[in-house]
Amino acid sequence: MPDIQPFLKELLSAPGLSGYEMPVSRIIAEKWKPLVDELSQSKIGSLHGLHKGSGAEPRPSVMIATHMDAIGLMVTGIVDGLLRFTDVGGVDPRILPGQPVIVHGRQELPGIIIQPSGRLLPPEIGDGTVPMEHLLIDTGLLPRKVAELVRVGDLVSFATEPTELAGEALAGHTLDNRAAVAALTVCLEELQNRTHAWDLWAAATVQEETGLTGAATSTFEIRPSLAIAVDVTWAKGPGANDWNTYPLGKGPTLGWGPNVHPALYKAFKDLADKLEIPTAMEVMPSHSGTDGWAMQVTAEGIPTIVIGIPLRYMHTPVEVVAIKDIQRVGRLMAEFISGLTPDYMDTIQWEEQP
Repeated sequence: MPDIQPFLKELLSAPGLSGYEMPVSRIIAEKWKPLVDELSQSKIGSLHGLHKGSGAEPRPSVMIATHMDAIGLMVTGIVDGLLRFTDVGGVDPRILPGQPVIVHGRQELPGIIIQPSGRLLPPEIGDGTVPMEHLLIDTGLLPRKVAELVRVGDLVSFATEPTELAGEALAGHTLDNRAAVAALTVCLEELQNRTHAWDLWAAATVQEETGLTGAATSTFEIRPSLAIAVDVTWAKGPGANDWNTYPLGKGPTLGWGPNVHPALYKAFKDLADKLEIPTAMEVMPSHSGTDGWAMQVTAEGIPTIVIGIPLRYMHTPVEVVAIKDIQRVGRLMAEFISGLTPDYMDTIQWEEQP
């Protein structure tokens, strides 16, 4: 199986906040170019790679969506050379003080998020978490220079470096959801030496963190027969309960709920068992919170499944994932696609149970 870690590290070193994904899109496009037959971009920036099947035309198709956008920050004001900011995509303010960042102004500026001393904060904050509106970014520059280089609306990305941990784990920012992009890349690499009847559309979607926008528009454009959403899910960690978290390094989750077609759940579960890939059922009693919802309800409805890669410390600059879980997801999807027959759509019914 290919070593996906160098590519994943490259992804984690690139910005690409929700709505501003081009820096990471270029890296993905370069990686996917030799792995697909056609490469294109949607009207709002999602990346589409078509890996053609060998069946007779018109071929059915499966679309795999892995959002490439990331959470981050945006400048909202400049005070005495220090930057006020807000979040893009949902950031917990508790983890911000002391974090290194890159301010994407007229030039890239390294900065650090600082917390003013207690005497400068409203007394009602006390010893609690300092709200984001009271935090600041210090670039080290004089106010006049900051005014020249930074504007309200400029983006700010996290600058923590990818770190290899023991146990074949990797830590870094934006593993949500660049880990899934890496899994889809593993799938594409696995399919290079396999025949498959169906077309595969690989999609690195935009703006998931701010509204599932890329998944909705790309699915409408492609109109696949089946859809697979790959995202991260909550891994067990300090203080995490057992009923909605999953072990790190013990395999992916398969979503179960109204966003997931029962026949696809059963097909993936049976295949994972056959391949001796451990999985866990992830209960999704309503909106899955992933691209899966947008894909499922496009047009007249697309049979969809959601696959989760366990991740610790989600929506922080130090997310942690197990490399082997990424590889397992990639292999599972490649095996599923290889086994799709031209008449597969005639064999699935919503009434099937796991």
